[in-house]
Amino acid sequence: MFALTVRDHIMIAHSFRGEIFGPAQRMHGATFIVDLELRRRALDSDGLIADIGALTQLLQEVLRPINYRNLDELPEFAGQNTTTEFLAKYIHERASQRIVEGALGAGSARAFESMKVSLGESHVAWASYEGPLS
Repeated sequence: MFALTVRDHIMIAHSFRGEIFGPAQRMHGATFIVDLELRRRALDSDGLIADIGALTQLLQEVLRPINYRNLDELPEFAGQNTTTEFLAKYIHERASQRIVEGALGAGSARAFESMKVSLGESHVAWASYEGPLS
């Protein structure tokens, strides 16, 4: 299996509901390293998994609406605890949708076996979501 990973980061503010979150129930900031990994069984006719530049741009576009934002104020997150795990799936879904729509070339989504999005919360903790492209 071949894999290609691109990386970016986001800075957000948010708060959580629930005693389990302790002091994180209050407003706080977080900076996440975001890795997006595409996997496919065979390389394309150019010897690529995907174009690195196009994949990097796609990730930037997916992250832009939430970067430097207070997630508590965004309607799409109303009633949600925007945990690291939740955000990994959210980013996966948005990136997957863009690929299916042709962001990496018409029909390219069928070539990819799966995609994984990982968010590094610190140098010792991260979470990820992996699945097929929707």
